[in-house]
Amino acid sequence: MACPYRSLYNIECCLRKGAINKMINVAILGSGGLGQNMALLIEQKKDFKLVGICDRSGYLFNESGIAGITIKQSKTIDEIKGSHISSNSIFEMISNHKEKINAIFIALPNLPNEFIPNVAKEIIKTGYKGVIVDALKRTRAVEMVKNLDTDFKAHNILYLTGCGATPGLLTTAAALAAQSFVEVLDVTITFGVGINNWETYKATIREDIAHLEGFNPEIVAKMTDKEIVEELNKRNGILELHHMEHADDIMLELAGVCTRDRVTTGGIVDTKNPKKPISTNVKVTGRTFEGKISTHQFVLGDETTMAANVNGPILGFMKSGMWLYSLGVRGTLTSAEIMPHFGVAKENYLDIQGKQSRDFACKIPTS
Repeated sequence: MACPYRSLYNIECCLRKGAINKMINVAILGSGGLGQNMALLIEQKKDFKLVGICDRSGYLFNESGIAGITIKQSKTIDEIKGSHISSNSIFEMISNHKEKINAIFIALPNLPNEFIPNVAKEIIKTGYKGVIVDALKRTRAVEMVKNLDTDFKAHNILYLTGCGATPGLLTTAAALAAQSFVEVLDVTITFGVGINNWETYKATIREDIAHLEGFNPEIVAKMTDKEIVEELNKRNGILELHHMEHADDIMLELAGVCTRDRVTTGGIVDTKNPKKPISTNVKVTGRTFEGKISTHQFVLGDETTMAANVNGPILGFMKSGMWLYSLGVRGTLTSAEIMPHFGVAKENYLDIQGKQSRDFACKIPTS
């Protein structure tokens, strides 16, 4: 009799191979710094093709592919030959071309918190079916996206949230590092970002300012560019961020790694110097099954830019999303939930460790 598991294994292998090797047609929502650099990155990837991109001025769609340099050299999308001027570019681009789009990257500023969740609702209205990936940062925003889980399932959408650098790359590294421990005691994420001038990443800098004392997303959303520059000049271009409301906390909590109060995120952003002021890293401290407390540290290379550390993981999670979608997965997942799942310790695991240690010591022969 044939093994029943062999056929299931073969089916999954075929699905995975098909999902991985299939050309992924990508649409980017937003053509700021991240959107432009994503266009450049996609052009260098074998399995991805940029077919659509939009901003406030309009949208550009070309099923044959869009050159990354075309996007990088344009201030607005409506400048590009073949583009469509539109005041509702996201809805129009997706509605008109949804059958030819496999995955969407939302590269838009999330100010205020409900902005990107509201964009997600607009995408649902277009009738799009496929994968959506974002690089959301704030805890509250990720909670809002997670609350749309039922809607995404009902409309055949898989939405992956928190898939950039942090949350994203460093969060998932923490979820992986946690496997060495029975209990995770602390996760500390520290990032360093250096950029030539703030205008390259206006949206990102605005989101960072929103974390400073005396500011919030609503205040920053109303600030003019001139007011942003004045604030940066007051600080000599340096933003020091501590105990940020960053979604690494809720993502690790949802993944069962630790409670959110054990996760801390902060960093330094230099808006006038491309060199990172500090190295970006994550430290995971925990207690092993032998009762030892230790710390893992994962450090990103200083030569990797914010664009590389955000957009690279976005495409990686997008590809995983395509595979999961082919297996029938729908709804909302964070990047950390795609990693190895953490086995939560029993409430009395310390007592068990003590007993194991005593029992083992009793069996060691004495000289």
